[in-house]
Amino acid sequence: MILFKLALRNLVGAGTRTWLNVTVTSITFVLIIFMSGLYQGMFESNKRLMIETEIGGGTYWHPAYDPKDPFTLEDSHGVLPTEIAEQVIAGTGMPVLITQGSIYPEGRLRPVLIKGIPPEQQVVTLPTGILSTYAGEAIPVLIGAGMAKTTKLRVGDTFTARWRDARGTYDADEAEVVSIMNVENFQVDQGQIWVPLERLQRMLEMPDEATYVVVSRETSLLANPGGWNTMSVDALTEDFRRIMLTGQASMSIMYLIFLALAAMGIFNSQVLSIFRRRKEIGTLMALGMHRGRVIGLFTTEGGLHSLLALILAALYGGPFLLWTATRGIPLPIDYAEIGMLLDQRMVSVYPAGLFVGTTLLVTFIVTIVSYLPARKIAKMKPTEAISGRTN
Repeated sequence: MILFKLALRNLVGAGTRTWLNVTVTSITFVLIIFMSGLYQGMFESNKRLMIETEIGGGTYWHPAYDPKDPFTLEDSHGVLPTEIAEQVIAGTGMPVLITQGSIYPEGRLRPVLIKGIPPEQQVVTLPTGILSTYAGEAIPVLIGAGMAKTTKLRVGDTFTARWRDARGTYDADEAEVVSIMNVENFQVDQGQIWVPLERLQRMLEMPDEATYVVVSRETSLLANPGGWNTMSVDALTEDFRRIMLTGQASMSIMYLIFLALAAMGIFNSQVLSIFRRRKEIGTLMALGMHRGRVIGLFTTEGGLHSLLALILAALYGGPFLLWTATRGIPLPIDYAEIGMLLDQRMVSVYPAGLFVGTTLLVTFIVTIVSYLPARKIAKMKPTEAISGRTN
């Protein structure tokens, strides 16, 4: 307790030098936590958007289906296995049929994916119910705002749609835009149109067939039912998780720079302190203070830097981190246009382990750099220290 009080008094007495070191260390605390929380928030936002609008609680893929290879679409469809069909009948599964096609808005050719979806589905948050209310003769079509922007289509516009059926015969018909949905997931928006599943099955002559099935979040996935591939939420979001980990690894360079600045300032401060306080150190040692306790005094001073920095970081960083975790940071552009799945406001996520880990890391580094210059005290003779000389 005596060492703690003496170390605290010495820090306060150092004045501006101490508060400069404390300020730099507190900035290190806040930046590491903020950037880590921001990346965590990006991953959680991406995962939430995909779950709500695209993958639900997981999916079953036709054995030939590969979303990264459009050439597999011609063969990636089939009648649902009995186990999956039971979930669809119970309303916990949503079959989707996909085919390649072309649309001709105002005579302009645009290749698209035509996706059939049950209008009454409740598995994802897409507003597909509007498809069942259409009473016209054309093919009712639901598109996203991004698709509407690139094709210049509006509600009520008609265009020609062309596709190839199961026998390889090309067919075409008139389609009408019945609704435009605002969805932040560009993966269910750009380059695709949504039509009623039964209508698409008739168009392609593929009765009761689907390409994949999305299950609700409350439903347990079956293991490879009927030979179809079971894809969990973790498997479907693995690519984005790896991208986030790569970004975090790049950001660690900045973390190291700020940690080095904080550690260097405290190290230099401790070296200067030892040099200026030679007589004080010699007097303490001559009065009987063990060398180890003198080393402990300077090490405690370094540790108190991190404690004061933590308090300062909580004073100005706490409200900032709370604001980013509740209100989020508005993004300047729509990142969906450049192929990034992000919310319009980026909300950070700060797990408790992030605060604990960052505090322990910074405290450890600051304490170590305080101990290193203090080791020189062990080689100092009290008489030399009192006279102002060092060995």
